[in-house]
Amino acid sequence: MSSSSSIKRPDDVIICRAAVAWGPGQPLVMEEVEVSPPQSHEIRIKVVSTSLCRSDLTAWESQAPFPRIFGHEASGIVESVGKEVTEFEHGDHVLTVFTGECGTCRHCTSGKSNMCQVLGLERRGVMHSDQKTRFSIKGKHIYHYCAVSSFSEYTVVHSGCAVKVSLAAPLEKICLLSCGVAAGLGAAWNVADISKGSTVVIFGLGTVGLSVAQGAKLRGASEIIGVDTNPEKLEKAKAFGITKFINPNDCDEPVQQVIKRLTSGGADYSFECVGETGIVTTALQSCCDGWGLTVTLGVPKVKPEISAHYGLLLSGRTLRGSLFGGWKPKSDLPSLVDMYMKKEIQIDEFITHNLPFDDINKAFDLMRDGKCLRSVIHMPK
Repeated sequence: MSSSSSIKRPDDVIICRAAVAWGPGQPLVMEEVEVSPPQSHEIRIKVVSTSLCRSDLTAWESQAPFPRIFGHEASGIVESVGKEVTEFEHGDHVLTVFTGECGTCRHCTSGKSNMCQVLGLERRGVMHSDQKTRFSIKGKHIYHYCAVSSFSEYTVVHSGCAVKVSLAAPLEKICLLSCGVAAGLGAAWNVADISKGSTVVIFGLGTVGLSVAQGAKLRGASEIIGVDTNPEKLEKAKAFGITKFINPNDCDEPVQQVIKRLTSGGADYSFECVGETGIVTTALQSCCDGWGLTVTLGVPKVKPEISAHYGLLLSGRTLRGSLFGGWKPKSDLPSLVDMYMKKEIQIDEFITHNLPFDDINKAFDLMRDGKCLRSVIHMPK
């Protein structure tokens, strides 16, 4: 059943299509799902476009609970609002976000953090308010993912996990700002605060890593070194500011030694965008003594513990983590949309594939095989 034939009576359940993951690593199955009305502080969204993020792929391969609807990098139009919702109304254009902003907790009011204590990263697969799901198939609960679940024609999110955007902004493009592109830019600008004339090394040249490169270029970094084992990424990387490319498989010595030689003792900033904790150590070793800063952004599949010799930190290096680039989504994302509309930041160039909803499994194949940056999945109109 397509979205055009969905049952959409006020305050009623909507029946629509969703790509459901029934088990780890299993192909997604198009199913008719029931989407409950939004409850207090929630909104129901008609998803327009959604892109596949690597964290979706990682969770799909291993992360319970199942059955589940993945997807979190999305844009859409508000279909209905629940009680207590005052900032959204039917027809508003929105971006979804996997980590929200309540605006009142200690972190939201601190000016130091975007780690909302109320609407922070949700991993249990249920809604914040009542610990229940809004999706079901013939009475069977279907779990959420990252508070969004955008691989569905309609979804329900907490109003704190959505950001109102300009009606003029193209939803099929700006969906990338709801995670990957914003995360990379924020890591460069908010977390590292890259200075003009500095040297930067980036491990992993996917969407997040290349967004870091874009941020570093706009800050005036003098040298931006990209490290990746996929040689096909070289040409694409140049467009985002990469000045040198290193493939560790082509090196006769540890890559950190190569970087130290190229940067006269180590880079000012290094970024781990792969999701392998072993590379965090390599990134630390690639930084200079005294002020070298390593920022880790990747989500590891295995071995989440980081191991590094204490001397790396004693020598003055710093290791920082970054979630969503330090952005407070509701406060900060509209300005990024404005920057895109003014052509001050690149988004379109990250989109390597546009796919209809029915081809969503192809998006997983492309990412798993390293054949894409972002595949944007377009819902039926």
